[in-house]
Amino acid sequence: MPDRNILLIEPDYKNKYPPLGLMKIAQYHGPRGKRDRVRFIKGRDPSVLEQAWDRIYVTTLFSFEYPKIAETIDYALRVANGQADKVFVGGIAASLMHDRFVREPRWHGIRFIKGLLSKPPAQALLLDDFAEELYSNDLTGKPIEDLIPDYSILDQVEYRYPVHDAYFAYTSRGCIRKCHFCGVPKLEGMQRDTDSLTDVVKGIDELYGPRKDLILMDNNVVASARFKDIIAEIRDLGFTPGAKLHRPGQRAAVGRRVDFNQGVDARILCKDPMYLKELSTIALRPLRIAFDHWGVRKPYEQAVRYAHEHGLHELSNYMLYNFHDGPEDLFERMRLNVTLNEELGIRIWSFPMRFQPTDRPDRGHIGEKWTRYQLRSMQIVLQATHGVVSGEPEFFKRAFGDRFEDYRRILAMPHDFIFNRDFYDKGPGRGEFDDFESAFNRLTDTDVAELLGLLSSRDPRHFHTLPDEADSDALRAVLPFYIPKPKEEWMPIWRAAKAKTREETGPCEEERVEDAGLDYEDPSETSDSVMPSIAA
Repeated sequence: MPDRNILLIEPDYKNKYPPLGLMKIAQYHGPRGKRDRVRFIKGRDPSVLEQAWDRIYVTTLFSFEYPKIAETIDYALRVANGQADKVFVGGIAASLMHDRFVREPRWHGIRFIKGLLSKPPAQALLLDDFAEELYSNDLTGKPIEDLIPDYSILDQVEYRYPVHDAYFAYTSRGCIRKCHFCGVPKLEGMQRDTDSLTDVVKGIDELYGPRKDLILMDNNVVASARFKDIIAEIRDLGFTPGAKLHRPGQRAAVGRRVDFNQGVDARILCKDPMYLKELSTIALRPLRIAFDHWGVRKPYEQAVRYAHEHGLHELSNYMLYNFHDGPEDLFERMRLNVTLNEELGIRIWSFPMRFQPTDRPDRGHIGEKWTRYQLRSMQIVLQATHGVVSGEPEFFKRAFGDRFEDYRRILAMPHDFIFNRDFYDKGPGRGEFDDFESAFNRLTDTDVAELLGLLSSRDPRHFHTLPDEADSDALRAVLPFYIPKPKEEWMPIWRAAKAKTREETGPCEEERVEDAGLDYEDPSETSDSVMPSIAA
């Protein structure tokens, strides 16, 4: 029963990687599958309202994108003319917050798919054969999860994913660990190996031509019993150090790379140098190692040293914060990377990732050892560094300080002062900064704790009311410095500063993390208190 109209929708959030699930669904319905007409859109494209659709699929990514996801589901329902049984929603957020989606009254009748499409299509999509739904008799077909992704649909949208010229694949799914901050155990379960990586790569080559990079989305590849075989397979596919891709018609070959984009586990890497020796035989760039809390410092440091011994000098890591850690834990982890960079002569780029519960529909979680104001301060620092913590000592000291006391003080500074560092350190604002320093230095530790509590209690528009609630004269003297200046006053200063700013060359866009929350705006704050991202 070919020639059905199938619509695939991805919400219009910014994301680094294309929607692999929708690409596989496109393969299922496309010319090598059911031979339907497949259309892919990103966001609410009004042109699809002119067409009748037999089925509509909506993908979801991070749970904190719930508002945009909800808008997209509402739009899909509108496109379907209210026929909820034609709408299917799946992906990460739909799986991790499954009950919330199902309970929403206005979405009654929509099918929310939990987990992977790893069963025969009719089962995985919850199709009703009694109702004779489209393809409900497909009870023996190859699982959609195992299909070759359809790259051709990416040409149907104007959005360009930062990483697109790559093979997207898995050599394993799930994870041996059950970290409380992670959604993988709920999404994928225990670790298991997947089908042949070679078959996936060759399948993509045959249908869409060779890709430059190999992006492997395994959650913990070094825990696989087949680890050595996986690395050997990657080598056999041509992804060895220095490998280049020669495309017909191109004047120059392009360098290839392998990226285990979810990172590798230091607690396993540190046990045997074999792991880093094996990883050094492929075109791995960067080596991503998670450094989630100070308690894993020893295995993390040993893994970095093994990497250095085997010639892996471009490293990157994810640094979870706002979970059970506090500011000191995060600072010491960042500072350790600076020390290792200096000692070993390597480059470690760190990407602090603010923890949000996997079932929370916003970014509003505040860890027990952080305050709302400190988290916003950290976000502003990261905006200025484009989300990257450099291992270069001078840049690090400039952004975060040399000691924890420096960092703690930065987190407590007025946000205007943090973002406009040059203006207050070296420019016309120096006098005001000195006055602030003088007032801040009079605060006791108790005063500083009260200050952070007051600043965390309300919208910056209302900071002018805080002196009335302060318990000491010292606090009342320092609070006026926290009242944000209107955006209009800053615009000419920002324009002048941007032309003079020197920025360190960081990792390319392909090597950055999926989402660091840099553009997140606290819904309680107005646009006047959220400044454009220019380097400090």
